[in-house]
Amino acid sequence: MGEALKLMFEAHGGVMRTAELQREGLYYRKVQSLLEEGRLEQLRRGYYQYVDENSFSDLPILKALFPDAVICMESALDYYGYTDRTPAYWHLAVSNRTARKRFQIEYPLVKPHFIREDRYSAGIEEAEIDGCTVKIYDKEKTICDLLLHRNKVDAEVFATAIQRYLRDPEKIPARLFKYAKLLRVERKVREILGPWL
Repeated sequence: MGEALKLMFEAHGGVMRTAELQREGLYYRKVQSLLEEGRLEQLRRGYYQYVDENSFSDLPILKALFPDAVICMESALDYYGYTDRTPAYWHLAVSNRTARKRFQIEYPLVKPHFIREDRYSAGIEEAEIDGCTVKIYDKEKTICDLLLHRNKVDAEVFATAIQRYLRDPEKIPARLFKYAKLLRVERKVREILGPWL
């Protein structure tokens, strides 16, 4: 059953819900047995991950638990190569109407950012990380978020991100100013980035 179980979980992106396990013929007692054997891990109520020496990355778990979440802030900076520090948490943007309780999990470590609906939906793109397609804010939205929350970000992380964005040949200044207006950070963009754009 080991290889079949692994393939079953791979077909579901690495994470399965209770209902999906039941459709595959794995009911409560069998699931409990697999948990006791250490072959399955309960991520939170109703969500399970297959466990082996090559366990899946955090991303399928995040995608299954938080399908509406968008990778943002330091996690997005890391993806774009705008920081040398690996974030301690997965920074996830969600609508401010989202229940806070959903994020009370032990693993993976997440830091939710509750965003107003008009700001939340702006700048969402898709990216492939560790073979998983996820939602992430584009470079310009990430930089505007960084400016908006400057006092919550380490000074060195902030400075490095700004310098690397300015040197990025694929940056789109017009898009940056569009988001700056939406997030009301136009003055910060002009003062900090304006002379080099």
